[in-house]
Amino acid sequence: MIDCGSGGLTMLRAALWAGLAILLFVVLLPPRVTAGEGWLASRGLLRQRKVRTDCLVAVRWSDGVAQRLVLRDLDGGRVELDPHVLIANPQLWRLLDAGARTSLDRGTLLCGATALRQLSRRIDGETAHSVFKVSGLE
Repeated sequence: MIDCGSGGLTMLRAALWAGLAILLFVVLLPPRVTAGEGWLASRGLLRQRKVRTDCLVAVRWSDGVAQRLVLRDLDGGRVELDPHVLIANPQLWRLLDAGARTSLDRGTLLCGATALRQLSRRIDGETAHSVFKVSGLE
């Protein structure tokens, strides 16, 4: 807008601004997370990653500034997702939890029970907080 108003907008500058806008869109576009009975998928702009939740072998927290939950299954599938997605959508959490419990029962989930318990407590706390807020008890 400033370039256009000052008369300094050329084709090259317009192309650079458009490229910057597209890059910003690609970086900030959140992945779409879907789930069903026994599976969870995360689809980004370029590809989809899928994991079988009933055959999980590892669940862990990723290192870094933005905390992510990393799920790995027997087939080598790997999905990374933001825990806020599960907090905001309890149905996704229920499907993931049911699949993880199946993995625990089968003995395939060797690493990650602690991470799942931490996430469960966090989701339960957020849910209780929401209930108190809606009912006016906060």
